[in-house]
Amino acid sequence: MNVYKPLLFFQKHGYYVCQRIAERFGIRTKVVRTTFMYLTFVTLGFGFALYLFLAFWMRIKDLVYTKRSSVFDL
Repeated sequence: MNVYKPLLFFQKHGYYVCQRIAERFGIRTKVVRTTFMYLTFVTLGFGFALYLFLAFWMRIKDLVYTKRSSVFDL
């Protein structure tokens, strides 16, 4: 039972990068996830490293560029 907690955490929060990339390019999220999985298997881990880099970069971008609804939110 204790093994499923990390699995559920990664299933819930781990695909956010793929979802944002898919929305950006206007394609299905499943296609992006499958591409990352194949890339990881074919290149022996490069796809996973790329995924982690994109997750880190998107997190930093979200922290730096916040969406403001008006000029008065400064």
